Amino acid sequence: MEEMNSNEIEKLTNLPVSADLATDVRTILQEARKIVARQTNTAMTAAYWLIGKRIVEEEQHGASIAKYGERLLENLSKELTAEFGNGFSYANLRNMRLFYRTYSDFKICYTLCIKLPWSHNRLIMRVKDSKAREWYLREAAQEQWSVRQLERNINSFYYQRQLEKGLTSGADKCVANSEPNPRTFMKDPYVLEFVGLPPYPNHKEKELEDVLVDKMQDFLLELGKGFSFIKRQYRISTETSHFYIDLVFYNYILKCFVLIDLKANKLTHQDVGQMDMYIRMFDDIKRGPDDNPTIGILMCADKDETVVKYSVLNDSQQIFASKYLPYLPTEEELRRELESSGRDEIENE
Repeated sequence: MEEMNSNEIEKLTNLPVSADLATDVRTILQEARKIVARQTNTAMTAAYWLIGKRIVEEEQHGASIAKYGERLLENLSKELTAEFGNGFSYANLRNMRLFYRTYSDFKICYTLCIKLPWSHNRLIMRVKDSKAREWYLREAAQEQWSVRQLERNINSFYYQRQLEKGLTSGADKCVANSEPNPRTFMKDPYVLEFVGLPPYPNHKEKELEDVLVDKMQDFLLELGKGFSFIKRQYRISTETSHFYIDLVFYNYILKCFVLIDLKANKLTHQDVGQMDMYIRMFDDIKRGPDDNPTIGILMCADKDETVVKYSVLNDSQQIFASKYLPYLPTEEELRRELESSGRDEIENE
């Protein structure tokens, strides 16, 4: 804890200085409050773990008495609420008990859980898979997910979809390599439940594009790390023609442009050929000297395995076809989609 405090103090002393006194004082106070909040969160998370541990120990002593645990929590809640106020309801005490049971090893709590607010921990500790829990703890802290973002990622099986790409080790393999592999940045399927559109074939591409632009923050979260939005209906011109790309992004980790073409129907070989042309044109006209080759994502409502197998998708490192789901899938639905995606990749190797 002392080392953390010294680092925080050093950060405070190295804050930039401007020409305005009030601005500098305001910045110092804001940063100091953030430090206090983080330290308070650390102490309270450790306290909740210890409270949960003590509750479990007490329950074990009275295990032979029917409903002992239930009465114990009810009485404890009344006492603590009267003395300390809100935060010690029967439900929250049950959460503290579950918190201890989930992380009976305090090392995990101290190294991972304390980096997140209690609201985040309450969501993550209900994830059944211990490896998934640890991954969510690391990612939520590193990416500074809000409670809403974390809940959405858990509900959309973010971990399972990343697992298919080998990106659940706690650190992106791509970032560490000098030549990142674009394939590991692609998802299949993409979960776009936030668009609020009916499933295929009951919506149009224009509707999907409009909602994605309106809810760009949600879409960027689903796309993954490193994506920055550039423009919709991006015009790229030759001497004789103009072409419009649905959505254009730049990924600062891959160091390349990413073109997305939305297809609210089943993928066709014409769609693949069109994206191949877009990529070649973009590389020729827009790609900078320090940029890696442009990537294209065909985000479609459905995929034709024949098109995937017998088109340039089969061996291209620049074009990817992914299905999108305009709803939150069940675990069984996701399993089927991942199995289908896995078969496509095996056939393409």
